[in-house]
Formats: sequence, structure tokens, C-alpha cells
Amino acid sequence: MYRRATRTVLARCLADAFLAGVWNEAGLLRRGAAALEPRPRWLLPVVRAVLDGYHRSPADRPRELAAFVARAIEGARHPDVVTDPPRVRRWFTPEPAMARRRWPVPELASLGAVADFLELSDGELAWLADVRHLERSAPDERLRNYRYRVLPRGHRPPRVIESPKQRLKQAQRHVLHEILDRIPAHRHAHGFTRGRSALTNAGEHVAQEVVLRLDLEDFFASIEARRVYGIFRTAGYPEAVAHLLTALTTNVVPVTTWAALPRPREPPQITAHHRLGRRLATPHLPQGAPTSPALANLAAFGLDRRLGGLAASLGATYTRYADDLALSGGGLLHARANDVRATVTMIAAEEGFRVNEAKSALMTRAGCQRVCGIVVNDHPNVSRAEYDRLKAILHNAARSGPHNENRGGVPDFRAHLLGRIGWVESVNPARGAKLRERFARIAWE
Repeated sequence: MYRRATRTVLARCLADAFLAGVWNEAGLLRRGAAALEPRPRWLLPVVRAVLDGYHRSPADRPRELAAFVARAIEGARHPDVVTDPPRVRRWFTPEPAMARRRWPVPELASLGAVADFLELSDGELAWLADVRHLERSAPDERLRNYRYRVLPRGHRPPRVIESPKQRLKQAQRHVLHEILDRIPAHRHAHGFTRGRSALTNAGEHVAQEVVLRLDLEDFFASIEARRVYGIFRTAGYPEAVAHLLTALTTNVVPVTTWAALPRPREPPQITAHHRLGRRLATPHLPQGAPTSPALANLAAFGLDRRLGGLAASLGATYTRYADDLALSGGGLLHARANDVRATVTMIAAEEGFRVNEAKSALMTRAGCQRVCGIVVNDHPNVSRAEYDRLKAILHNAARSGPHNENRGGVPDFRAHLLGRIGWVESVNPARGAKLRERFARIAWE
């Protein structure tokens, strides 16, 4: 039996040779014999095994083919016959190719094509893709592609915002608009999807007997690079290109950034903190990158499909807005709510997500039913308490000046108030109009 390192080299050499020309037995034998010296006795059985396994040239999958060839070599060699391995005589250079494209994404068959697509040099592309793995360990922020901000969340693990620097952000935006925007999310996904919003998401659950709301823990951080790689492969990109695009859109948080965070003391918080730390230490979708929402939607496609089927079996409705899951329906959903919650938790785990049990809620019409912060009991609406708070702020700002009401020290308080008013207006235009009248009475310096 050849040593593993020897077998790996032989398999890579043969895979390149096989992909460098016509895909039939004569062509594979001819190039295989030209690549290795002397011609091994097991070459013909290996060629036939490859042709049985791949009826067409897997030009987009050279690594997969090399692994297949390595197994075929061991299967074709007689274990009782000990011979020296052949030597590599020639390395072929096959032309990479796209796989079948399910969506109208741009054709990028090679790393050079990606560099041209992003208008970067090879060196710039390698730097942004962090091929030297400096992001995790570099002590100097200038050697990193991200800046980090930590947002405390009370008794829950903090939210770590990973903001790409300008050059990487530009490249990610190009990937978003030219590639990811052309791949449709599931119809049940309402977040980060053109033509859908928090309002359309909530609108699916209006006037239902019961609403079951659940939350996914560490949504972006829980989506690992291998799943992102699968998305780009499914889009048709060759292995090397899919690896590069994955590197451009995933990240690993530096050790020093995570180590600087305060450690919780309560056991449940310690466990959740530890889970988040493991996720951030593994290549994952960074919360703060422009590509992450679209990739997260695509990674959750299987989850949306399965939970949509579960809801349909109960005569219920299912939607997802980012990490917020909502199911609504009638008596059957109400009667089986505990079983449904357990099933959703199981399906989410199988799809690579974890349900945050502390944030799940079952809401009946007897109380306030909210989806994405919107009240859905009878029609989409903002809560009375939220409306009254904002109305009081506007009233006091008009009476005693806006600076006295800016207790949180918001840099642009005027824009902040207009944003909150716009949100109310999008949900309830009549209430929004009343708030705008109050806003008009404020004297701004």
C-alpha cells in the first residue's frame, strides 16, 4: 500500500491529467500514461472507475475528483503485490469550468476571473481573502480586514459587530449585488429580501387565534463557512472560486477581541457565552458584512422549506424575518403548541441552528400578539405604549426644546425622531400623520 502522501500526489496528478482533455477512456489513459512513469498496472481500472463515477468531466470539482482517484488507486492495486509507486513525469494544467448554473450569476471559472470581476490585483484579492489567516491572530488592527464593536445585551451574551473595512466592504457589495441578489431566498423569508419587509412578515399573521414566536440563537455566527461554500458551489462556481468567495464573505474574530469581553457568572449565561465564543472562533458569517443577510437567508432555505411544510400540515402560516420565526393559526396549532415548539427546535438543530428557548412565546388573541414588534391582533399596528411614548417625547420636545428630551445622547436626534415616526407611519399611516404634526411644532436650532 502506498503511503498517504504518495497516494495524494499521484491522485492530484492524475486528476489534473484526466481533466485536461477529452473525457473518454482512450483520452484518460493517454494523458494518465503521459503523467506517470512508468505506466502503472492499475491505471486502466482507475480510469474505468472514474468514468463509472463521472459520466461527464467534473471540471468544476478537481479536488473532489482527486479524492475519488485516491480511493480508486487503493481499490485497484492488489494488496499482496508490493511495487514501487510510479513517478510524476508531467503535470497537466486543466482549464477550470463552471458547473450548471441554476440562476443567472456571472461566469467566474478561475481565481483570475474573480480578481477581474472585483477589479483587484491577485495580491489585493489574497489579502482581502485573508489567505495568511492574520485576522485571528494579528495584534495590530492594520493587519486586519475588520473592525469590532461589542454591544452588551443584559443577561444574554453580547452582540459582536464585525464591520469590514472599506476595500473589503466594496468587494462584498459587488458580490452581493452581482451574485447573491440573483439567487432567490425562500418565499417564507421576509427579511433582507426585495419587496418584503417586517410589515409584510407581520401581515401574514394578522387576526389569527394563536401566534407562536421563536428566536434563533446567534443567527449569523452559527452559519459556518462550509455552508457558505455550499451556496457558491450550488450556484455553479468551481471549487477554487467557491473557496475564494467563501473566504471573502466569512470571518474569524481575533482571539484578543473575544478575550477582552467580560465573562458572565451565572451557569446558563456561561454556557451561552461559551457557545458564542466557539462560533466566533470558527469561520462564520460576520454580523456587519453586507453579504451576510443574503447568505444567511440562503443558508436557511432548508429550514424555511421544512417549517413551511410543518405549518401547512397544521393549517397554519409560517414566516421568518432574519432570526425571528413565527407560526400562526387556529385551534390545531393551539392544541399542539408544545409539540410544535419541540418539532421546530428539532428541525432547527438538524439544519444547523439553535432555538433560544428563553425568547419563545405563545400569544393568543386574549393578549397582545406581536410579530417583529408589530401588533397583529386585528390589523398591523404599533403598540399603544410605543405610540404614547413617542407622542410624549414629541410633545415635551416642542414645549421645552429637543435637547432636553435627547436623554440618550443620540448624535442626530432630529433624524432619530423622523426615523421612529416613519416606522409608525409605515405601519399605521393615521397615527404617523398625528406624530408628524407634533414633530412640526418642534423648534430646531
